[in-house]
Amino acid sequence: MEILSERILSAIENNYNFSNVYEIRLRRDSPVVINYAGRNRFLINNNNQVIASIEDINFTLNVATKNSLYAYSDQIKSGFITIENGIRIGIAGECVTGEDGVVKTIKNVTSLAIRIPHEIDNCAHTALAFILNGGIKSTLIVAPPGAGKTTFLRDIARHIADKTPYNVTIADERMEIASVSGGVATLSVGKTSDIISKTTKDYAFSYGIRSLAPDVLICDELASEKDALSALKCKRSGVKIIATIHGASLDSLKNESWSNFLIKEKCFERIIVLSNKSGPGTYEAIYDENLNLIY
Repeated sequence: MEILSERILSAIENNYNFSNVYEIRLRRDSPVVINYAGRNRFLINNNNQVIASIEDINFTLNVATKNSLYAYSDQIKSGFITIENGIRIGIAGECVTGEDGVVKTIKNVTSLAIRIPHEIDNCAHTALAFILNGGIKSTLIVAPPGAGKTTFLRDIARHIADKTPYNVTIADERMEIASVSGGVATLSVGKTSDIISKTTKDYAFSYGIRSLAPDVLICDELASEKDALSALKCKRSGVKIIATIHGASLDSLKNESWSNFLIKEKCFERIIVLSNKSGPGTYEAIYDENLNLIY
């Protein structure tokens, strides 16, 4: 709540229960949109739409970065910043590139997408029966944006780390799974998890496998051929992997060469498809490594 201007904060508090707010979008000189319980709505106060100003946007940026945008430059050039409690703020604006064409920073920010994580105990209870049946299974969680992938993943990590003897390593690239601050996880991922934060999956996978000897490695959002090769490295090293990926269905994975590669290589023994049809975390299907429907 501290990162919102008083005007926008009071409008939300007057109309909604913050525990069900998943996302807040601030666009310069445009209506504020919030995702409440899985549905996007215009923010209304006193029967009027609340319009975000550049002052509202700058307030959020300054508080989130503790008045030091420079200190967060590495994150900003990637298009987002992550702050305590796993809150991720996506940034849209004017990209500044160097002679090599690589983005150095983003200036003249026009939009912020504030994503608020939630902890929902046992939301992955049904899936865990399939993941842990006969020993832990490598698992891919497929869902579109806003369908609760990271919340689901966090519950799996918490359950495995707290209730099984498996060694769990979490590759928290964007600091959204555990959100470590000052060496302490601010989101619950299990008491015995080993967490590697703020680095690429490739580094975390290589370092984690060599130095931490995990039974299972957990990460969010596979998104490229390089990520796919990292996942395959886990399989070939005898380490199980539990990961998420953007997609609306199993068929959507087949449309991308790198994600289709993961399916053909049978990298995952369980593929769980989620949606937000009945709210975030709605089960659509669970498949085995041969794409047989098992739930």
